[in-house]
Formats: sequence, structure tokens, C-alpha cells
Amino acid sequence: MLINGQAARLEAGTISDNIEGIFEKTGAILNGHFLLTSGLHSPVYWEKFRVLQFPNYTEQLCRLISTRFSKHKVDVVAGPTTGGIILAHEVGRQINARSIFAEKEGDDKRIFRRGLGINPGERVLIVDDVLTTGKSIREVLELVKKQGGDVVGIAVLVDRSEKKHKFGAPLFGCLRSVTQTYDPQHCPLCAAGVPLTKPGGGKVSI
Repeated sequence: MLINGQAARLEAGTISDNIEGIFEKTGAILNGHFLLTSGLHSPVYWEKFRVLQFPNYTEQLCRLISTRFSKHKVDVVAGPTTGGIILAHEVGRQINARSIFAEKEGDDKRIFRRGLGINPGERVLIVDDVLTTGKSIREVLELVKKQGGDVVGIAVLVDRSEKKHKFGAPLFGCLRSVTQTYDPQHCPLCAAGVPLTKPGGGKVSI
């Protein structure tokens, strides 16, 4: 957990069979009333950067991903900004593949900037931090396919989605934890007057 902005001292060790313990130990599972990037509301927010700030834990979680796709002959690991940058880099390092990231352009599109991109026929593994609606992953999928890449798999740290997604490629989550979300117009937390928080942006007027 985090105490007064300072990271509590964490014990080094293996990931064992309790992946959720890493998120709990780093204080990454937050409870309240949150506005997700998807526009949905939720009583739980997975603050992945509280985990990603620790290279040891990041390496261990990415090891699960690289092991899962070790036989897929991945050429490129691609992720959406921002958490996907860290994950793509570490997974790429572990499987000896190129790592790139897709940046937002408008509300529903992503592009590769800075001279990055996919060569036709390259085998691509897409990685992201937390899966809810799958919007970011679909944006990267569309971009990779547009450039002629072959998506061999998709991996996330946490799959919190309430329904199964069909991406047209194998999906792997380090942790599967179904988490309730609400449409803003039918949110019981809003009805109860619980203050809405946008992670990274403070309170939101409702």
C-alpha cells in the first residue's frame, strides 16, 4: 500500500499463485465511485501504475505473458498508451521482440508515431493493462491490421470485463476479476450522491 505518498517497503519474492496479492500489497485496488476511461462508472478502480512502479512486480507479471506466448514466434509487442508502453517494453525484452506503442488521435483512433509501425506480415502480440470494454485494444487491433500485421494474441494484466470479448485472437489475462460497472444514467452510486472521482483528475461534478 502507499503511505503518505511514499511506497511501502515491499518484500522481494516470487509471484506464487496469488496474483491478486500483488495488487493488494501495492494498494492498486481502489474502492469508491470512479469514472473509467470508457465513460462507465464503477465502485472499484484498478490503479495499475501502483504495480508498474515496481520493476520486480512488473517483470513477474510480464513473465506470465511472455511464457504464455513464448511459442507464438512474436515479432512485435504493441500496446496503447500509457500503461501499454511499459508492458510492451518488458514483454518485448523477455521474448526478444520489438516493442512499440500506439497513441491516441481523436476519440476512436490510434496511430503509431515517432517512426514506429508494423511491417506487413509481422506477428504481433498486443498488450494492455486493464480490460473493461476493450475499446483501446480494438483501436490497436484495427491499426495493426491496417498496416498488414498478424495479431497472434492479446494479453492484459487484469481482465475486469463483465462479458467475454471476441477479438479474433487468443486472450490472456494475468488476473481475471469481474468488476461491476454502471452506465452513468443508471448508476446507483450517483443516485446515492457518492462523489464521482476521475482517477488522476480528482472529483467530477455530477
